[in-house]
Amino acid sequence: MKGIIGKKIGMTSVFSQDGKQTACTIIEAGPCTVTQVKTAETDGYTALQLAFGEKKDKHATQAELNHFARAQTGAKKFVKEFRNYSLEKALGETITVDIFSEGDNVEVVGTTKGKGFQGVVKRHGFSGVGEATHGQHDRSRAPGSIGGSSYPSRVFKGMRMAGRMGGDRVKMKGLKVMKVFPEKNYILISGSIPGNNGSIVLIQK
Repeated sequence: MKGIIGKKIGMTSVFSQDGKQTACTIIEAGPCTVTQVKTAETDGYTALQLAFGEKKDKHATQAELNHFARAQTGAKKFVKEFRNYSLEKALGETITVDIFSEGDNVEVVGTTKGKGFQGVVKRHGFSGVGEATHGQHDRSRAPGSIGGSSYPSRVFKGMRMAGRMGGDRVKMKGLKVMKVFPEKNYILISGSIPGNNGSIVLIQK
């Protein structure tokens, strides 16, 4: 397994030789610094800890500064651990977007946009009552009945109701790398990726 930390930039389209259009997401992936190397002997498993994004030293704790100093780098905003990394990297080395190539199948992990408190029509796709006559009064987007009366005298677990929507950690599988621009640290991945522009995502293969 190999991966990198990136920032979602936006969306665009890519056209193939036969004129087929594919919607793509632009991600600024890396460069990421290896800030810790875990081995089976010292930690019980193998992993690489990558750091992405610069931040001022005054915004980091002393423990963070000491940790990053071992890798001979400054304070970083985001740190992520990738287990069973297939590439051999030493402490302080840099991982760039060129670890991926055009045509690779990847998985992208991100956090969906937060929608706040939403009703059942937006959250679960309920169609609503639909009728507007025969005394219908402000019930077109209501959830309707949620349980029985004397039996079972409760609401079943998992009942689809109104509530907070979005802000979930989601992994998108089966995505394809369309183009890689190593000079700009950009990678174009087919399809949509969870999160708003500027959010942090993880690209894994």
